[in-house]
Amino acid sequence: MVGASGYIVNLVVFSILVHGVEAHYLLAATGAFVVAWFNNFVLNKFWTFRQHGLSWVKQGLRYLAVSLVALGLNLALLFVLVQIGLAEVPAQAIAIVAVTPVNFLMNRRWSFL
Repeated sequence: MVGASGYIVNLVVFSILVHGVEAHYLLAATGAFVVAWFNNFVLNKFWTFRQHGLSWVKQGLRYLAVSLVALGLNLALLFVLVQIGLAEVPAQAIAIVAVTPVNFLMNRRWSFL
């Protein structure tokens, strides 16, 4: 559920930034990441990974570190997909899905101990 909500938040914000604000798609992906990151951190902290062994700050920093790795992978894949001719929103949808398993596993094993 958290992943699905993050996926929707990311795509909605991305679409608004690309089509409404006319931001460059890589900048839009970064902006969408920021909003989805906050949404996902709060939901993961209190729902998915209910363990509270680390402080908010430590978990937040670990979650941010993992998420920045995922953002880098997302931006690289998004760039490639747009360069080969996919429209920005479908390319972002594919990139998010492709990166999500890596992001989840890294968070499960490190961020939320």
